Amino acid sequence: MSHHYQVKVVWTGNRGAGTTDYKAYGREHQIIVRGKPVIEASADPAFEGDARRHNPEDLLVAALSTCHMLWYLHLAATKGVVVTGYRDDATGEMILEKGTGGRFTHVTLKPVVTIAAGDPDVAQALHASAHKRCYIANSVNFPVHHEPTVLVEPS
Repeated sequence: MSHHYQVKVVWTGNRGAGTTDYKAYGREHQIIVRGKPVIEASADPAFEGDARRHNPEDLLVAALSTCHMLWYLHLAATKGVVVTGYRDDATGEMILEKGTGGRFTHVTLKPVVTIAAGDPDVAQALHASAHKRCYIANSVNFPVHHEPTVLVEPS
């Protein structure tokens, strides 16, 4: 079975002169998926982008984090672990390389999961299972590390 995704990207950064010069154009663009809110995006500020908008690097780290979270919640529900809170302070590192533009060297997910019921050791172990099932993590060519914390809600 395959799933298909359609995304439209529209550049909105033409300041009147197009790409006549590196500094002459804006990096602003819209990410449009039918039936969903438009994402106003740009480049990273290091590459002349607008810091108030999401950039592709942010979105890649977010995709890895949310894919892991969604698999984790699914697995917790099937293993009797009742999750009542989940947050992740994910980070990614990208290096610039001459001739290739650059690449991510790694992403580190730091999920903090609060559980109300279930075995904390099982809750911890589910992160490895979620990682194996995350299709985004399975699609990238750099390591995705995990530093999970499990908290038990007081009864």
